[in-house]
Amino acid sequence: MEKSQNRKPFQALRDLFHPVDLTHGTCWRTILQFSLPVILSYLLQQVYTISDAAIVGQTLTAQEVAGVNDTTSLVFIFLQFAFGVSAGFCVIPSCCVGCRDQAGVRRSMAAQLVLSAGLTVLLTALALVLLNPMLAWINVTPENPEVYRAAYTYCGIIFAGIGAQLFYNFICSFLRSMGDSVTPLLFLLGSTVLNVALDLLFILVLRWGVAGAAGVTAQLISTVACFAYAFSKYPDLRLHKEDWHITGLDLKRHIVQGVPLGLQFSVLAIGIIVMQSVVVKFDMIDGHAAQNGFGAANKLNSLIMTPVNGLGAAMTSFTAQNLGAGYTHRIRKGILQGLVMAAIIGVCSVGLGLLLTIDGAYLHIFLSADKVTADTIRFGNHFLYVDFSMYLLLCFLFVVRNCVQGIQRAPFVLWAGASELIARVAICLTLPALLSGGVVSAPSP
Repeated sequence: MEKSQNRKPFQALRDLFHPVDLTHGTCWRTILQFSLPVILSYLLQQVYTISDAAIVGQTLTAQEVAGVNDTTSLVFIFLQFAFGVSAGFCVIPSCCVGCRDQAGVRRSMAAQLVLSAGLTVLLTALALVLLNPMLAWINVTPENPEVYRAAYTYCGIIFAGIGAQLFYNFICSFLRSMGDSVTPLLFLLGSTVLNVALDLLFILVLRWGVAGAAGVTAQLISTVACFAYAFSKYPDLRLHKEDWHITGLDLKRHIVQGVPLGLQFSVLAIGIIVMQSVVVKFDMIDGHAAQNGFGAANKLNSLIMTPVNGLGAAMTSFTAQNLGAGYTHRIRKGILQGLVMAAIIGVCSVGLGLLLTIDGAYLHIFLSADKVTADTIRFGNHFLYVDFSMYLLLCFLFVVRNCVQGIQRAPFVLWAGASELIARVAICLTLPALLSGGVVSAPSP
């Protein structure tokens, strides 16, 4: 009897690592069970990013901090595209899992390996070639040498390591498409701890400055380890010779699903780049209050958005698996219940975000005390108040957009992304001047 009771905790632990069958069980419970590790993974990914920002903000000069903050959107435009493409690709294996087509799952993995390798070369080359023009676009130029040097170094190293990020996103998304959302969480936890340790070593001990914060070593180690574990845990994923017989149709199916979602993920970054080009103008005369306030607020905003973003990603796998199984009734029910969960998460997230704006509390996470001024708080808080006011609409968008992706209606995602980009650019380029009563070129009075 005692042995049986002792086995229960271990059995529960083993069950935790088993893939979740998203085609069975009560919809909201299945979605919640699958999405919680995804949400925690997304939160850890933010901690991974925030650890760089916090260490940089507490140890480097105001000019170097401004350089790193200014380039956040430039980095995201490529990394978020890679993230979105990987998530879109994995609609295909999710459908194969739903209809129990194991050969289709392996063939999809082979196709994604080929496409990911090609994307690594393309994105890395494109990012490095366009680095200087993009810095000029956000008004980061050699005329302000310390900010420019920090921005150029930080971006250059991260762009050179795009491949590690892309393949890590690929294997994590693939495991989630199979219903395993716990394994990516554990590897990301290890990667986050390793990243913090390496940041402290490179910045505080070795004195590498901004270059130390941009290291991709932790990401590369996690990528290799996650691939090795996946092939060890899931023997059915080990590719056979026939799995490499990839046709043009195989590649097309993945590209059609992946590229629109990649572009959609990049829309936010492009909009922030346009916004950043306006924010820099507030600091044209003196100081870096606008850039540092906006940079810190943008990081908090990304963190607050993470739970509903993770839920949306989970809904992609849920709808895709049920589409493969032919359970359209579960898709409809799951979407409605997912929207209710997203609304609850959104309200809680906004409440937490508003608490952190009191006296600019969040700024002390990302900036040393000497960089937190009344102007820094004003710029950062105004940005957050506007964003928080639209959170419920954003929650609806995240869930519906990912569900549309899951049922393989990628063109709708692409057109929605294009419309969002046009609106973002138009608002960022016109609204600041209208509210200021003229061209923005100096700190507000």
